[in-house]
Amino acid sequence: MLVSLLQPYFLMSKTKSYAQILIGSWLFLTAMAIYLSLWAAPLDFQQGGNSRILYVHVPVAWMSILLYIATAIKTFFFLLTKHPLFLRSSGTGIEMGALFTFFTLVTGSFWGRPMWGTFWVWDARLTSVLILFFIYLGALCFQKLSVELASIFICVGLIDIPIIKFSVNWWNTLHQPGSISRFGTSIHLSMLIPILVHFANFILLTSIFFVLETRLLILSFLESSLTEEIEAREVP
Repeated sequence: MLVSLLQPYFLMSKTKSYAQILIGSWLFLTAMAIYLSLWAAPLDFQQGGNSRILYVHVPVAWMSILLYIATAIKTFFFLLTKHPLFLRSSGTGIEMGALFTFFTLVTGSFWGRPMWGTFWVWDARLTSVLILFFIYLGALCFQKLSVELASIFICVGLIDIPIIKFSVNWWNTLHQPGSISRFGTSIHLSMLIPILVHFANFILLTSIFFVLETRLLILSFLESSLTEEIEAREVP
């Protein structure tokens, strides 16, 4: 079943229509996210306009963790199957994850400057996210040496994910505890909706990159196969 789903012709036929739907949905959500975060959502009575940074900061932080977990799963399947699609998609996940982690650090710094009086503190949450960024960069470097080594490095780096999640509970940190949990949320609905819309928007954007990357990989594979077949027929 899984092997049939990974066949090039099946993926090319399905991803063409899915890409169009994803791009249309992404454009709609982008416009909605901008409107909600800049105009519809109220200002926080303590933070003022600075609170609008959180509408982007929180979703990109979620994406940095979500992409790492997804990439670790795909690298695990690559180690098992050696399928090139798992390798390429994990590479895209590392690149996108590093970008989202970078934006997490930048937006957090801009939020922290007026709130904490500094762009950076060696807080447990901030430091563990910085380590995640370095793990992403390390995986990108290891991929140039050995894809198997990079895959193992990504799987081992999973240990940093629970540290990021529970750092505000394990240590006395400057960073505030999570406002959303399985028990509910302390964020007002008018401020929660822009965060969720941005999060959905980033998921769609990442999905578009994965679909386009998959199509490019398949086209490159088919082109190389066709070239080899033509060269084989020309040999007397």
